[in-house]
Amino acid sequence: MKSAIAEIAQTYGIENWGAGYFSINSQGHLAVHPSEGDPRSVDVKRIVDDLIARRVKTPLLLRFPQIFASQVRKMNQSFRAAMREFEYTGEHRAVFPMKVNQRRQVIEAYLDEAKKHNYGLEVGSKAELYAAIALDQSPDSLLVCNGFKDDNFIDLAFVGTELGKNVVIVVEKLNELGRIIDRAIETGVRPMIGMRVRLYTRGSGRWEKSGGEQSKFGLTTSELLQAIKTLREAGLIGCLRILHFHIGSQITQIKRVKAGVKEAARVYAKIRKMGVDVDHLNVGGGAGVDYDGSKTSFESSANYTLQEFANDVVYTIKGVCQEENVAEPNIITESGRVLVAYHAMLITNIIDEIETVQGIRNISLTDNEPQVIVELYDLYKNMNAKNFLEYYHDALEHKEELFTLFDLGFVSLEERAKGEVLFWEVCDKANNFAKQAQYKSEEFDDLRKLLSAKYLCNFSVFRSVPDHWAIDQLFPIMPIHKLNQAPTDSATLVDITCDSDGVVDRFVDLHDVKETLEVHDYRSGEPYYLALLLIGAYQEVMGNFHNLFGTTNEAIVIIDANGDYHLSRVIAGSQVGDMLSYARYERDFLERGFRTQLDRQIKKGRLTAEGAERLKDEYERHYTGYTYLDPNGTRTEIQIRERD
Repeated sequence: MKSAIAEIAQTYGIENWGAGYFSINSQGHLAVHPSEGDPRSVDVKRIVDDLIARRVKTPLLLRFPQIFASQVRKMNQSFRAAMREFEYTGEHRAVFPMKVNQRRQVIEAYLDEAKKHNYGLEVGSKAELYAAIALDQSPDSLLVCNGFKDDNFIDLAFVGTELGKNVVIVVEKLNELGRIIDRAIETGVRPMIGMRVRLYTRGSGRWEKSGGEQSKFGLTTSELLQAIKTLREAGLIGCLRILHFHIGSQITQIKRVKAGVKEAARVYAKIRKMGVDVDHLNVGGGAGVDYDGSKTSFESSANYTLQEFANDVVYTIKGVCQEENVAEPNIITESGRVLVAYHAMLITNIIDEIETVQGIRNISLTDNEPQVIVELYDLYKNMNAKNFLEYYHDALEHKEELFTLFDLGFVSLEERAKGEVLFWEVCDKANNFAKQAQYKSEEFDDLRKLLSAKYLCNFSVFRSVPDHWAIDQLFPIMPIHKLNQAPTDSATLVDITCDSDGVVDRFVDLHDVKETLEVHDYRSGEPYYLALLLIGAYQEVMGNFHNLFGTTNEAIVIIDANGDYHLSRVIAGSQVGDMLSYARYERDFLERGFRTQLDRQIKKGRLTAEGAERLKDEYERHYTGYTYLDPNGTRTEIQIRERD
């Protein structure tokens, strides 16, 4: 007999997608472990209660940098194990793509662990490169520059090289090479040069179009040969050290990884045989995260582990090098998602419940109701386990009749309201009988979704999980407490934006995609918190400011040797004023406009000078408020002083 907690853990799939970092403790609370299999854990509900007591309002983002570090170690251990097993002579030199999460505290947490393994950074823009040059990374690590480049980008890369960093300028288009050569001749500086190869192989999953023949990046075979010739003629062929390829993000099928690596390794071997001392092969990123725990090639999953990924990369490259009798290159990976996704979760509170079925307690019939309402009432009263299907179909017909009669003016607004309540009560009763009878049909699946509650959650889908809105990416979502009690309801989640797309109605499941989430009965005035997990990759940097909802409050949590937690840093989210400035509503402009309108009202005699001063103070007080909702209605300003 499974314990209640074990059954509930299975309901939310925590053992399938959690990668050993998440569990449910004996109090029925979500717990976080600093590394896979670590007996130490901290109680998320306790952390949230602590932050709330400090007047840090929800929604709030919790970061666990030790999980990030654990994933970096796992990457290193996986490649070291693969290289030992296959007696590979090259090294593994990973770089973390800053585009996955450029937040300074995230990059600093990565570099703390990366220095131990000589891992570096990858940048794709001048802004990212400017930041990376100033960061303290291992002197033996790489700083890989991808993306299209202008003269300023190339100049900045040379600055990094002169500073002593191992900057790799990856040529994406042939005309970039001429600029690099001119700059090298002008300065005498010799950077490491890489060539992105446009492979025939494509990845799998949502981003498979980013690879293959139609990729916007990379050199064709003829362009690659031309680039080698150009470097030889310039006397800079020794700078060409890296071949690079990338077949996509979140690759779901390991066979696509192997195919891409094999093709790239073959190109590497042929170039080595041309007398070019390329000694690094950059296999790009793409290692997938198993968001739904199914371990399949589904778009929100991956049918391989990090160790399998490393084994196949190393084994494939070694096999090609042996066939071609060339030296085995150092392997560069640009995996970011798989390293950082697990480390962050968003905590949101439920503001209210939007119910479809309103309850029949106050319904009473008189002798004057239209016949359609009387018949709906009879269906509700007389439905049983034998006739529920027939009565449900009858109710559907009566609903259409009700609205037709209303449109024709034969039913009053009060009567229409009474009929609607009766109809949904019939549906709810039929659904319960269908569940008891284990009756399965599409119409009842659709009905269950219609009857499910909508939980109004204090967050913005567009800010915190934009990939769910944009590409139907799944993220694990579950309560952080009450997990020793079986959930009794099901719900979809709606955010506080004024956009109908601000909903979450797809949830992880081992064998399918659920359209509702199992939840506990919502009780007004009693806090109920949900966690949106595995959101550390891309979600923050791609989140937008829809409705001018800004960044959320944030806390960085460290788990000590005794299994207790410390809030190493608490960072305030966006204030109203921050978001207004972002939209170019400067404070002076707004206050001048407000004062002008106050003066106008004073002149009209609608406001006194004292009343105008009170309104001005009230208006200006809100400038420093949190952009999200405060269900407690507190009027105090947020008590966090540290700002990004």
